[in-house]
Amino acid sequence: MANPVPILLMVRELNLGGTERQLAEMAKALDRSRFAPHVGCFRPSGLRGDELRAAGVPIVQFHVPSMASIRGAFEIARYVRDRGIRLVHTFDTPANLYGVSAARMAGTAVVVSSQRVDRCLWPGAVRHALRITDHLVDGVVVNCEYLRRQLRDNEKVPAGLIHLCYNGIDTGVFHARRGERPAALRGASLVIGAVCALRPEKDLATLLEAFASVHDCAPGMKLAVVGSGPCLADLEDRARRLGIMPQCFFEPATPHVADWLRAIDIFVLPSLSEALSNALMEAMSCGCCAVASRVGGNPELITDGETGMLFEARDVAGLAEVLRKLLCDTALRSALASRGVRKIQEQFTLAAAAQRMSAIYAKLLPEH
Repeated sequence: MANPVPILLMVRELNLGGTERQLAEMAKALDRSRFAPHVGCFRPSGLRGDELRAAGVPIVQFHVPSMASIRGAFEIARYVRDRGIRLVHTFDTPANLYGVSAARMAGTAVVVSSQRVDRCLWPGAVRHALRITDHLVDGVVVNCEYLRRQLRDNEKVPAGLIHLCYNGIDTGVFHARRGERPAALRGASLVIGAVCALRPEKDLATLLEAFASVHDCAPGMKLAVVGSGPCLADLEDRARRLGIMPQCFFEPATPHVADWLRAIDIFVLPSLSEALSNALMEAMSCGCCAVASRVGGNPELITDGETGMLFEARDVAGLAEVLRKLLCDTALRSALASRGVRKIQEQFTLAAAAQRMSAIYAKLLPEH
């Protein structure tokens, strides 16, 4: 049997975050008889780093104090050559911008980048730099059909260069077996919630406004917002102005995501922009009735009226109408949640993602 192929997966840091989780899970799930994964990063401390070390995955820190630094580029190229790395896969935008050219400089490995977020979120200079990397790689992995179309139609990336690998989640962790709610939510008759980074593109203001319209539909109902980010103060101020602060609970970002999701009855993702949302997948897998804006990859996860409900982004009245419907129809809420669980279990498991990524790597390394 041939020796496993050494590959290097790269990301900026190894702490909390959807991309960081996907990289760590992929490194652990790949078939070790075929691939020997190494993980490279600029900041090695954090939860994902601990998980990878426990799984025996080598972690290397490249010293990249800024995108203008060249020291880290030579470190990456030297590591690729010295360790016989056959394929380098960058997972996030900082790694794309810095790691692709450095890996190409090594001259010995297949180079693959990732597009896991809508490029419209980045300023023009970053988008221009990403377009340069599109011409340096042997493939670009996207996590939803929406991004495949965006790269092909808007960024003019050749279709043959783009490979689709949906995110996968660990259904052993994200499951629907519910227990007692966290202390802050105990006694709530029903919980509407969101788990995400508190950034402008998540548009949680729309959720707060819609909740203010429906909070009296079910006495004892609460709104839980789990996450950290620059919008926290504004969201808390808005909740106070709307008069709903007593019904709201804000929990900072936590590694215990699954426990919070299992405490939520109706999960809402009101984003203005999404690719394939890990949070939405995890919520569905945990048995939440999922509601999301009709943007990006959300419709690839939610078939409206079958595995959840969709509404138009920024449409407060539309979201409020969806919430009223779900609050008044317990059977519908339960049916949507059950079908959502089934869809994740059938199509978006970690095993399925690892199998698909392995096929992409094998295609780019045909001699193996």
